[in-house]
This record gives sequence, C-alpha cells and structure tokens, in this order.
Amino acid sequence: MSARSTQHLTRGVVFVHSTASALCLHITWALESILGTRVTLDWSPQPAGRGLVRTEFSWTGPVGSGAKIASALRGWDDVRYEVTEEPSPGVDGSRWQHTPSLGIHHSWISASGDAVVNEDRLKEVLLLAQGSSEAIEDMLGELLGADWDAELEPFRHAGEGAPVRWLHKVG
Repeated sequence: MSARSTQHLTRGVVFVHSTASALCLHITWALESILGTRVTLDWSPQPAGRGLVRTEFSWTGPVGSGAKIASALRGWDDVRYEVTEEPSPGVDGSRWQHTPSLGIHHSWISASGDAVVNEDRLKEVLLLAQGSSEAIEDMLGELLGADWDAELEPFRHAGEGAPVRWLHKVG
C-alpha cells in the first residue's frame, strides 16, 4: 500500500481575489504541483482593481495541502488570496489570508466555519493586555484576522452573477 493511499483526504477552496493576469499560469502550475493533478481555473475580471483578475477553485487532497498552497502563493507578494482547508478526522480546519500590505494570516477553523482561538493564545492576550480592555480588543482582532478581513472584503465581491461555492464536511 502506498503512503498516499493511507493518507486522510480533505478538501478546501482557493480564492484568488486579485492578481495580475501574467501570474495566472504560474498559479495554475503551483496548484497542479501541490495537488498532483491537472487544474483548470476560470479567471474573470476583478472589478475592485483595474487590470486584475480573480478565480475560485475547490480542491481535494491530503491533509496539509492547504498550508502548502498558501505557502506557494505567498511567493507572489501582489496576490490577494484566501485558502481554506476543511476539518478532517483528528485535524482542525484552517484558513490562510494574504494581502500585499499585511502578509499572511492563519486561523484555525471549526466545523461550523468559525475562527478558533486556542487557550494558550487567549492566556497570552490576557497577560500582555495587563487588564486593558482596549488592548484585549486589539489583540483579539489581530488573532481573528480583522485587518485581513477588512482589506480583503472589497475584493471578495466579484459583482453580479458571481458563483457561490459551498464547503462540505469531510469524514
């Protein structure tokens, strides 16, 4: 039995919210290399940025593929993207967000799609905030990726008739 056949599979979605059209083929090749299969991406104009394009792609692959995809796309600084990996048996789900100005952000995601902040991170926030409610609010916003959400929101809307992708539970 091969190692690949014993690995747990999961699925996720890659949202390339904006990129220059010159990178489209490179992004396709990166996804193909990570997923080990042919990938076809349907690119459309990104109304939020002149000359930019966007795409969405649902993927299936071994657990950990989402991190590999997010890392590969991180190599192009001018790309705005989100990568999700659904929870699978014994493994939390994840979401990676990237913007040119903020870099990359990672969140663990529950089966219901909520961002999860673990106990150690919450204890650190309370320790560092030293009782300041404003500091707690700022640090929790950072843990939840509030700045990334704010920057990506205008790019998430493709305009009229944009396709809707539903995530499905694996396992």
